[in-house]
Amino acid sequence: MKKVGFVSLGCPKNLVDSEVMMGQLKAAGYEITNNADEAETVVVNTCGFIESAKAESVEAILEATGAKANGVTKRVIVAGCLVERYRDDLMKELPEVDAFIGTNEIGRILEAADETKNFKDLPLMSIGNKTATYLYDFDTPRFRATESHTAFIKIAEGCDRPCAFCSIPGMRGSFRSRRFGSILKEAEDLAKQGVKEIVLIAQDSSRFGEDLGEVDALAKLIRALGEIRDLEWIRVMYAYPTHISDAFLEAIRDTPKAVKYLDMPLQHGSRNVLKLMKRGGTRESLEKLIRRVREKVPNITIRTTFITGFPGETETDFEELMMLVRNCEFDNVGVFTYSDEEGTAAYDLPNKVDQKTAKQRRARLMKEQAKISKRKNQAKIGNTYKVLFEGLSQESDLLFQGRLEGQAQEIDGYILINDMPADFEPKVGEFYNVKINEAHNYDLIGEIL
Repeated sequence: MKKVGFVSLGCPKNLVDSEVMMGQLKAAGYEITNNADEAETVVVNTCGFIESAKAESVEAILEATGAKANGVTKRVIVAGCLVERYRDDLMKELPEVDAFIGTNEIGRILEAADETKNFKDLPLMSIGNKTATYLYDFDTPRFRATESHTAFIKIAEGCDRPCAFCSIPGMRGSFRSRRFGSILKEAEDLAKQGVKEIVLIAQDSSRFGEDLGEVDALAKLIRALGEIRDLEWIRVMYAYPTHISDAFLEAIRDTPKAVKYLDMPLQHGSRNVLKLMKRGGTRESLEKLIRRVREKVPNITIRTTFITGFPGETETDFEELMMLVRNCEFDNVGVFTYSDEEGTAAYDLPNKVDQKTAKQRRARLMKEQAKISKRKNQAKIGNTYKVLFEGLSQESDLLFQGRLEGQAQEIDGYILINDMPADFEPKVGEFYNVKINEAHNYDLIGEIL
């Protein structure tokens, strides 16, 4: 049995692609291995979103081709977004790679892994012209790489938004939703496998179903998923601010299994920068949106992301962003410095902000948010929450960790568990009541009752 190893980089959407490729290989008789020294074939599923991600992807490719040169690996396959952006350059610069698979070609992984075929001679599929059609289905073989109790479900692929900083449409094609029944069947199958938390993902989750002529499809999906008996948590990631409908918020509010959590990348708070980003809106309109969300769903956790150093961002623009953060008091915030990506509208904008300034602004924003996060966490001390137990902590073997509904896996903080009843052995993937005793900027510390 031939052994295949995977290196999956980038976002959860990319991870689902890796799981689909692993599933097809496993169904065809290949063995999936985590041991790099055992893998006869190595698949590097790349990210091509920003400069740091591209550098990480190239490093992983070179490590795989190095193993091939040393006789450890026989075949190297490079997949994913980097291939869509730089296929010709990669093929020219990396002749030792045996096959390149774009995001619309993951269904061809068996051809790429077949040593009897020269994949480079096969017709290529590109989505540069936005003709991508690939969508996995509920019965597509899938080998999950996440914890047994958590799984991602990709509800749509591609994006039609014109955001000036984003290269995703050129790598993943136009927006296209999966069928409602396909998603529901996949969720039911995952629940039967013991999955307690499903995370709905897409480049723009809030638009789910629009291309199929459906109205409020995401709200209907949340309510339908809430009827699946063995599921405990339903989480939605990557919602776009202009598509936060009342029906969507009401579905989160009224569905007991829908976690009261909203991930909504806002990117900035200045009218000037938002216009340059081709997103629109103002600080005032965003603050109004946040108030509406909190009025509709009391005690909801709101996570967002921002970009500092976007071309044309002045100190006044940045202070507007700081004011948005202070006024809205988000629960969780991620901040990225702008990455100048060729092929995007922002690449041609004047008035570039130097990296030093962008990094300083990021640090200032994160410092401001840290104070807000710590204050919000301190308010939880003494309270008891339903927590999903995840085993030993990533920080120390002396602690355990879990998550409450306002914490998305590997994105937000954790609850670190330092005490529990004597002789009690909690099980990974089960829910327990945890009392919070301490609070830090991002993590909480508590005891299982």
